[in-house]
Amino acid sequence: MQSIAQAVASKRPFRTFNKTRFICFLNQSSHHLRPDYFLSQSCAFTTTMSRSQPKIYVTRKIFDEAIEILKSEGGAHVDVYPGEDDAIPRNLLKQKLAEGNYNAIIPMLTDKIDREILDIAGDQLKIVSNFAVGYNNISVSDATEKGVMVTNTPDVLNDSTADCAFMLMMAVARRLVETDKIVREGKWEKPWGPKMFLGSDITGKTLGILGMGRIGVEMVPRAKGFKMKVLYNKHNRYDTEKEEALGVEYRDMDDLLRESDFISLHVPLTEETTHLIGERELQLMKPTAFLINTARGPVIDETALYKALSENWIAGAGLDVHDVEPTIPQTNPLLSLDNIVVAPHIGSATVDTRLAMAMRAATNVVAFLKGKQPPDLVNPEAVADSTK
Repeated sequence: MQSIAQAVASKRPFRTFNKTRFICFLNQSSHHLRPDYFLSQSCAFTTTMSRSQPKIYVTRKIFDEAIEILKSEGGAHVDVYPGEDDAIPRNLLKQKLAEGNYNAIIPMLTDKIDREILDIAGDQLKIVSNFAVGYNNISVSDATEKGVMVTNTPDVLNDSTADCAFMLMMAVARRLVETDKIVREGKWEKPWGPKMFLGSDITGKTLGILGMGRIGVEMVPRAKGFKMKVLYNKHNRYDTEKEEALGVEYRDMDDLLRESDFISLHVPLTEETTHLIGERELQLMKPTAFLINTARGPVIDETALYKALSENWIAGAGLDVHDVEPTIPQTNPLLSLDNIVVAPHIGSATVDTRLAMAMRAATNVVAFLKGKQPPDLVNPEAVADSTK
């Protein structure tokens, strides 16, 4: 009988192994995968012919184009929670996963994929393809321990999120939302005055970027278009050549806070970055400075931010993300202030970007189903652990 290693090496299908049937065909692009990796993280596999089709669960209604790729290129059966704006209730998700024998899940950032969910999903679950660039909603360590790959959707939302951050900068600096409200409520009583509705300039000011990842880097050309000086801070400082190519200057965090007219947050949410901006940091900022957050809500201590804004420690803030989402006036005093602009987590909310995210999430799953390493794998250790 043909051995598994021989089948993988020859790129031909192998027939039986320990009474388990695998239906797999390796193509030329997957020759780099080790046989043990391929067996443990294989594409479509079944123990009976009735389970020969891989199964995928998508926790929210997404673009039809992405679903079609999962079916046509992945050969998968796809179940989709019909909600478009409403997240799937956790108990229903647990029920679906317990009953469904799914090999892949495509969750949204609103879905908490923790150890309980991973255990309920069962050993046949092999990949969680997150519909987001961030993945703080997933317990990556537990997934890795169970040999479950986790992927995300980087790059495709860089521009739209950077656009959103710059939009918030302009809106809060020029008091756009505040003055729009004045007009709509019939409170615009005088036609014009030399000191009416004064805001702050952006052109020629200093932008400080905390977290110089993909989105942070995309902030640079936008700032340069407004003739801004750009400072940055990140864990691993760029070399001089890259700094000069980007036209940016490194500062430690405290100096960046002191020198910047606008501070834009682009860090992932981790234990280290939770409440990265608190009272101490806000007191370091200029009283004329603005704080912008399109990263994750808990990066800012919102209690401290309310104090800073209401007592005029800083000039204003623009938030696309919040400590609790959705946020409402009854529980969030920030929404009572005029010197803050808020948005409901719309950083990536353009048609082109959300479609690209859906396609990226689907492509990661299809790569796995074809026996390839998903292009956006965030825990390669899961592959290594599965081969021990």
